[in-house]
Amino acid sequence: WISPIFPSPMADFGYDVAYYCDVDARFGTLDDLDALIAACHARGLKILLDFVPNHTSDQHRWFLESRSSRDNPKRDWYLWRDPVMDAGGNRHPPNNWISDFGGSAWEWDEATGQYYYHAFLKEQPDLNWRNPEVVTAMLDVLRFWLDRGIDGFRIDVLWHMVKHADFPDNPANP
Repeated sequence: WISPIFPSPMADFGYDVAYYCDVDARFGTLDDLDALIAACHARGLKILLDFVPNHTSDQHRWFLESRSSRDNPKRDWYLWRDPVMDAGGNRHPPNNWISDFGGSAWEWDEATGQYYYHAFLKEQPDLNWRNPEVVTAMLDVLRFWLDRGIDGFRIDVLWHMVKHADFPDNPANP
């Protein structure tokens, strides 16, 4: 089982994937991985690759496009929501959800005037798995690695992939 080896800014040890179909130079090259796969298969070993489908890096080109404007075709690839305004005109996140790493799970984006959701670090925006284009893109990623000889995947944080469609507040935890 190989932990994330994809290009990444390493805000979270490679779990902030900037590109799914390559090897980060820190770990070698695709040719190096091909050689490892061949050597393992020659010895009857299988290779599992860590697959990180819940979120990308905020440096991934999909997120950069999504963040570029509200009408970008990739906007709906991530979870963007308007702020909740209180009676005093103060802006608040769309709900009270917290990040697994602490603090709000919502990050304000000044340029587009919306919040994006991140279950982990703010540098790890969550993908919108209700968007069929996201599903297709991620299936293409899996096909890429299977075609290279990867035998299977460990799926990271599977339980986080689909969020409640209405984004309700969580109940108070006394």
